Amino acid sequence: MFRQMIGVNEIRSAFLDYFSKHDHEIVASGPLVPRNDPTLMFTNAGMVPFKDFFTGRAKAPYPRAVTSQKCVRAGGKHNDLDNVGYTARHHTFFEMLGNFSFGDYFKERAIELAWNLVTKEFELDPKRLLVTVYADDEEAFSLWRKIAGLPEEKVIRIATSDNFWQMGETGPCGPCSEIFYDHGAEIPGGPPGSPDEDGDRFIEIWNLVFMQFEQVAGGERHNLPRPSIDTGMGLERIAAVLQGVHDNYDIDLFRHLIEAVEGATRAKATEANRASHRVIADHLRATSFLIADGVLPSNDGRGYVLRRIMRRAMRHAHLLGAEEPVIYSLVPTLMREMGGAYPELMRAEALITETIRLEESRFQRTLSRGLSLLDEAAGSLHKGDMLDGETAFKLYDTYGFPLDLTQDALKNRGISVDLAGFTDAMERQRAEARASWAGSGEAATEEVWMALKEEHGATEFLGYGTETAEAVTLGFVKDGERASELNAGDAGAVVVNQTPFYGESGGQVGDTGVIRSEAGGVFRVEDTQKKADGLFVHFGRMEEGKLSLGDNVRMIIEGKRRTTIRANHSATHLLHKALRDTLGPHVAQKGSLVAPDRLRFDFSHPKPMSEEELRLVEDRANAVILQDAPVTTRLMDREAAISAGAMALFGEKYGDEVRVVSMGTEVGGDAGETKPYSVELCGGTHVGATGEIGLVKVLSEGAVAAGVRRVEALTGEAARRYLAEQDRRVKDLAGRLKVRPEELVERVDGLMEERRRLERELAEAKKQLAMGGGKAGAEPVREIGSIKLMARLVEGVALKDLRGIVDEGKQAVGSGVVAIVGVNDGKAGLAVGVTSDLTDKFNAIDLVRLGSEALGGKGGGGRPDMAQAGGPDAGQAEAALAAITARVEELAA
Repeated sequence: MFRQMIGVNEIRSAFLDYFSKHDHEIVASGPLVPRNDPTLMFTNAGMVPFKDFFTGRAKAPYPRAVTSQKCVRAGGKHNDLDNVGYTARHHTFFEMLGNFSFGDYFKERAIELAWNLVTKEFELDPKRLLVTVYADDEEAFSLWRKIAGLPEEKVIRIATSDNFWQMGETGPCGPCSEIFYDHGAEIPGGPPGSPDEDGDRFIEIWNLVFMQFEQVAGGERHNLPRPSIDTGMGLERIAAVLQGVHDNYDIDLFRHLIEAVEGATRAKATEANRASHRVIADHLRATSFLIADGVLPSNDGRGYVLRRIMRRAMRHAHLLGAEEPVIYSLVPTLMREMGGAYPELMRAEALITETIRLEESRFQRTLSRGLSLLDEAAGSLHKGDMLDGETAFKLYDTYGFPLDLTQDALKNRGISVDLAGFTDAMERQRAEARASWAGSGEAATEEVWMALKEEHGATEFLGYGTETAEAVTLGFVKDGERASELNAGDAGAVVVNQTPFYGESGGQVGDTGVIRSEAGGVFRVEDTQKKADGLFVHFGRMEEGKLSLGDNVRMIIEGKRRTTIRANHSATHLLHKALRDTLGPHVAQKGSLVAPDRLRFDFSHPKPMSEEELRLVEDRANAVILQDAPVTTRLMDREAAISAGAMALFGEKYGDEVRVVSMGTEVGGDAGETKPYSVELCGGTHVGATGEIGLVKVLSEGAVAAGVRRVEALTGEAARRYLAEQDRRVKDLAGRLKVRPEELVERVDGLMEERRRLERELAEAKKQLAMGGGKAGAEPVREIGSIKLMARLVEGVALKDLRGIVDEGKQAVGSGVVAIVGVNDGKAGLAVGVTSDLTDKFNAIDLVRLGSEALGGKGGGGRPDMAQAGGPDAGQAEAALAAITARVEELAA
């Protein structure tokens, strides 16, 4: 039969194909991190990506849809983590098959499609099926009788909320119908609504939600003008039914994963260790899909939930006898099983493998010590006893054991944990941290940020994968103080639970954009900063309406600005590597600015770069850009990453785990193997492929400080505009000089040489003119006793040419003293020369200093036969000549 031969992948495809044939749009699974519901930690149901269509916030682009949606229930109010491995149907990760109607068909067509699929396509025996309806839903009761031909006793009325679905206290809602499968009398349990309904005999396989009302404040319900359909069928559950097994972990997908666990741990899945194999197989899926959707292990938020899942699986691998990391080696098996249906899994395979391996390696180092401490502390405890909270907190704080891992380790022994004591120990540590931090100088001025961080935890950053997201407002700051709301015109800051806005760090500027509330409030984000080690703070001004605490808001960054920032940041990495390749390994980053309009990169280098070096740097960076190679991100141990060649960026703070960004390829090694061109530790945002940078153009290079140089550059459209403007200028100059653009340099060289020749001729003419007359009020050359003196004032001659005029004057007098004062552009200069036969009597240095004093200057220098000085008072030029003349007369007497 069909149901005994079909595998999980075939079931998924059959479901999608069935509804596609009935005019449903096949929609790819949404991400596990919801973009449209900030109250959810993870996507936990198939309808989450379509929520805005049901609420009317957005119009669906298709009237009907069908999906296989990735879901996780391991955090927040939807948390199945503790039960996974110990039951037949609990999972942290599962797939929800669903068909949806957005105001198109309703109950009759939904029931007809569902019944035909399970009985005709999937060939389930109708005698093994029964359905439930909400007690007041007579329409659904009649339709099941009519379409399915079920007797009354197999259409069970349920009066509880189990069969009435609500999105929230207000909003769309409606009755449900659930299809149950009877696994047989040999399995304990009764039908839904009976005292034994919690048994495993009757298993819900499909839930049909008839969304026909809107719940309004006060308890009233109004009919929706366009009622809709939302259904959910757990793929793992229907696979168990179709494959003739009762336990989800016996379906083909889990059998293959558990076989891989057996091979990796060398421990067979016997009854004694069955739970451990199941935990590892289940958690491998959740871990891999979360990492593929951008969640990485951390100590806060979603990352903390991921870390708990990973470490729970790792502990169970330890229980199976694994002494080395093994879970990362299971990733290829998962790829074979699920990569075809979820290409994002295949794209992230390297990141998934490296992240799991890293987490395993780090956890292995502390697991044995932690378990030893736990065994010691709980050794004397018996079933029903409680482990003290101080010990549980020490395991968490010192050894990285999440609380639930300690609880799980004690579960089989029937020992619980003193949760109140754990909480008290946590609060004492926070109080000590507050006291220590409060006296830390400058940080104490930002107490408000620390208080918000402690109250709400770190902000979840979603910006690696999206430019928009939903969030909940957690705090406002206005005039340096906490506020309960922001009103139109208010300048202030907004803190939310999750954000796509990047907070300034590592040289990358913060994002800008808008925050919109459902009530019409508009907050203009002018800057985003990181505060208190993980709190993202959005600074700006309230443009319209107001924002209140607890508002659901939509975060929208300025996309075009982010695009240019990403390109500039990636280009900075390429320039860093190109500089090292060109100048040598001594080059290290000393600072950077990654802005939307430009980039700036400071680096260690002892001297200016030549034009040829700058050209090489630019060419090397652009060669990698033209590769259009993917930019990849991995999570690695910091020391291991640096040891492997990743470069750390100046000014960036790194934890034990770091993001390693790789881009481009280069050929190296004796075998000519390819390796990434640039590998750096970086928490910033980057392009998806180097080709998105477009091109990089270096504008300038110069000194910043001793041994530190700076390059400034443009990328993409800004670089193109710059080059276009340069091209326009070249063509304009070529036109003015009446040559082709390629002849411009040669033509300019010729003009410059002609100018230098003319300047030389002009200077010579001026000197000749100066030698032919003066304005000293006396004959150009006069005799004082037996001494000849040439004392002249010349104008319009470059002051640097005064020495040449003095030399010519010395030749003209033969034996004597020459003093020339020059005035040019309001400045005065003075040169004095003494022929060699008179230097024992006259000293040019003494004479020039005397003249300089008259010009308002100080000193002067040179040799006894030639000295030069200057002064600020050109109006005293004749006085300077008079002072020199008087001294010559005095010495000649």
